[in-house]
Amino acid sequence: MKDTIQWLKDMITSPEWLASAFWIIVKIMVIYIVARITIKIAHKMITHMMSAREKSPLKFDARRTNTIGRLIHNLISYTVNFICILLILGQIGVNLGPLLAGAGVLGLAIGFGAQSLVKDVITGFFIIFEDQFGVGDVIQIDQVKGTVEEIGIRVTRIKSWTGEVHIIPNGNIKQVTNFSIHNSMAVVDVSIAYESDIDRAIEVLKETTQTMFGKLDNIVKEPDVLGVQMLGSSEVVLRIVTECKPNTQFEIARKMNEEIKKQLDANDIEIPYPKTVTYLRSVKEAE
Repeated sequence: MKDTIQWLKDMITSPEWLASAFWIIVKIMVIYIVARITIKIAHKMITHMMSAREKSPLKFDARRTNTIGRLIHNLISYTVNFICILLILGQIGVNLGPLLAGAGVLGLAIGFGAQSLVKDVITGFFIIFEDQFGVGDVIQIDQVKGTVEEIGIRVTRIKSWTGEVHIIPNGNIKQVTNFSIHNSMAVVDVSIAYESDIDRAIEVLKETTQTMFGKLDNIVKEPDVLGVQMLGSSEVVLRIVTECKPNTQFEIARKMNEEIKKQLDANDIEIPYPKTVTYLRSVKEAE
């Protein structure tokens, strides 16, 4: 034991070993720095290419461009980091030949055992190249609804409107509802009392919606007052529909409800509310 310790001390303190260790450390640092610089340069080149593509006179889908750009960023990072690790292992004396051969056999074994992982990767490529959805789209997968933050090779990240981030393996995505491809339809139901003048109420609604069409940029088509939608127990329901930009229907409906309420009050059109009638019998009537 003492001989071993003394041999280690002699080896560590020898000038040849110190010089060799120094140059190995220098080479590892150079490999690491070159890898970081390569990744940064590649990312800048991809970002520049994507920006030039967006400014091109030819029309490209910005959603798909952004999604593919992020995927290429991830692929370059994984590839460069993998090569960097191999080069560093080579500098510290690891024989890469048997390592790569063993990695091939191990990869084959993992391919059979990790079928779900392979399924995630293949599904991820199909999602991107079929343009099922892209980064920034509002989608719903099963019970999860939110904005797509990232489409990776294996998983998709979705952020809900309340702030939660859901990480879903691509292989688990069976059905997707995309709310960002086509325009949305805002539906507003307005209730008025039976005593109110329906024709006058419809006229006020048309004037109000036409005014809002000129003010709100998210409305892409003039709102349509359809008329009486339903005769309720204590109210008459009038329906308004309007086409608006994707995922803005709730915002438009809230603003329309606010402005319609103001205009109905200004024109003395009554909005129904619960009413109670109390009947008191006199003593003579009781006798």
